[in-house]
Amino acid sequence: MRFSKAVVKYRVPILILALLLMIPSVLGMAATRINYDMLDYLPDNMDTVIGQNELMEDFGKGAFSFIIVEDMPEKDVAKLKAQIAQVEHVDSVIWYDTLADLSVPMELLPNELYSAFNTDNATMMAVFFDTSTSDDLTMDAIREIRSICGKQCFVSGMSALVTDLKDLCEQEEPIYVGIAVALACAAMLLFLDSWLVPFVFLLSIGMMILLNLGTNYFMGEISYITKALSAVLQLAVTMDYSIFLWHSYNEQRTLRADKNEAMAVAIHDTLTSVVGSSITTVAGFISLCFMSFTMGRDLGIVMAKGVLFGVLGCVTVLPALILVLDRPLQKTKHRSLLPKMEKLSKGIVKVFPLFLVIFALVIPPALYGYNRTNDEVYYDMGECLPQDMEYVIANSKLAEDFDIASTHMLLVDTDVSPKDVRSMIAEMEQVDGVKYVLSLESVLGSRVPEEILPESVTEILKSDKWELMLINSEYKVASDKVNAQIDSLNAILKKYDAGGMLIGEAPCMKDMIETTDHDFKVVNAISLLAIFFIIALVEKSFSLPFILIAVIEVAIFINLGLPHYFGQSLPFIAPICISTIQLGATVDYAILMTTRYKAERLRGERKQSAVYTALTASIPSIIVSGMGLFAATFGVALYSNIDIISSMCMLMARGAVVSMLCVIFILPALLLLCDRLVCATTCGMKHCNQTKQEVTVK
Repeated sequence: MRFSKAVVKYRVPILILALLLMIPSVLGMAATRINYDMLDYLPDNMDTVIGQNELMEDFGKGAFSFIIVEDMPEKDVAKLKAQIAQVEHVDSVIWYDTLADLSVPMELLPNELYSAFNTDNATMMAVFFDTSTSDDLTMDAIREIRSICGKQCFVSGMSALVTDLKDLCEQEEPIYVGIAVALACAAMLLFLDSWLVPFVFLLSIGMMILLNLGTNYFMGEISYITKALSAVLQLAVTMDYSIFLWHSYNEQRTLRADKNEAMAVAIHDTLTSVVGSSITTVAGFISLCFMSFTMGRDLGIVMAKGVLFGVLGCVTVLPALILVLDRPLQKTKHRSLLPKMEKLSKGIVKVFPLFLVIFALVIPPALYGYNRTNDEVYYDMGECLPQDMEYVIANSKLAEDFDIASTHMLLVDTDVSPKDVRSMIAEMEQVDGVKYVLSLESVLGSRVPEEILPESVTEILKSDKWELMLINSEYKVASDKVNAQIDSLNAILKKYDAGGMLIGEAPCMKDMIETTDHDFKVVNAISLLAIFFIIALVEKSFSLPFILIAVIEVAIFINLGLPHYFGQSLPFIAPICISTIQLGATVDYAILMTTRYKAERLRGERKQSAVYTALTASIPSIIVSGMGLFAATFGVALYSNIDIISSMCMLMARGAVVSMLCVIFILPALLLLCDRLVCATTCGMKHCNQTKQEVTVK
């Protein structure tokens, strides 16, 4: 109580300090770099990542793009190439005039090489940058190239994707927050008992969101997914704590004449309840930190931090605001629009066997759909962008005009003889889906010595340590065909050069598929174990964690199984994150009801009466909480043009509703079914009065 009384006493200094902290928070948020490249989060010890670093260190090359130029005379293309070469951070541009003078007709090139870079109305040039794929400088260079090229040119490659993604995110993110705030406010106005208190909640939570985003500065950078979701998620998840404090304060106001004393008791009660509840949510987010694909750690740390700030704000800033604004808050109170729950609770208890049957029948199709959804996820980040984005149009042109769906890069030791290199290239060009391999050997042929080429040409594709080759493929990034192709190419490469490396977007994506598949199992296991032990400690029971987690896990199976039945494909990161977020954020509903059921049983009530009372008391809080999470995420899901953001928000919105329904209808049935087991395996419940005459449920 000492802490609670201190908050009440120093409420004005607390508000002044909170407002002052907003200044460094805004500065820290503005200074935090946002990373839009998913491949940056691969483990550092992978060949693809090592190879990318070698490419940068040895060649000074990082990002790579193809530029398609349509309906332009060769002399103008040459001028355009020269202009692109002058763009800051463009390392080199490869086109026909890199190898031969324009006075030599392009048609004299070997037919295979000519058709690889030319069609009836288009030609293609390769551009290397001296900065990495998602570097801000690379994105600036992409924008400048697009402005130079005009509407006749199309820039492909990961850097173009990252640039478009960044521009779209920066355009949409303020609207995400606006939609989430507006709909969350509408939900609170509908379900709470005051017209003013939702705005007080939003002010308090908004301050904590700014603090959370500002402290991200110390992480250096965060992913765009984390930035887009963290504010919305923090608002949705921590709203419960504010609601609990408000209800507790109003209850204490009826028992105590002094509002300060009432608030001190409310803060104490809220801390006691919210700390236990928030630990499960924090555990869910922290489990994401165990992903080897480090974007999980990024999202996990930021969201765990956000929950902790949410708890802190709920017991410091919010009480201070409520006390300062107590008079208008009391004047704007009204009857809650939620109806009484006695009839619903009575009905659920009476027909509980029906809900057990529904529970048993739902599990097989939900589990089947859940497993199928996990098998049907997509990894190609281009699929998350709208079809009218410049990157998507460029990639479509590349595939349609040049039959190139992906490009790999090959680093081969310069000690490998030219003869072996040519043999290796010949084998690689026989691999299904390989269009051609571009290297010094393939350009020159076996009869032309490398020495006749000027150094400015050879240094583009060769250093003292490595020779660089480009492999163009007909297969799309992240497809089963391209992954099989990469396996075949790697097998050939290792035969000629054990230390050689195959790098690029498709090989990186293949590594990401294998990494995240492993991560999914690890994160699920850790989150389940962590939350199991937390519930066991909070409820002092061995059986209750199984029951509570079973209810929420079935809700997760339903939520993640529906995309399969709806014919939807999810981005790969969605199932990994959502299963953990939904478990951590909504198991609180089950804990709330179970804690009340336990209290009633310990008071000597029979199981039906205990479950009835727990249901009647818990349903309003569960509905307000579930609908708050739904409201904060559903609008963003409908609005966002970025499929990763839209999919994750839709899953969170639907997950909140499914978990809410499962806790209200399924959990009571399981508690009634397993009552004897719960009493036998829960501390203090072994001697519950099981012979007391059943109290009539009214």
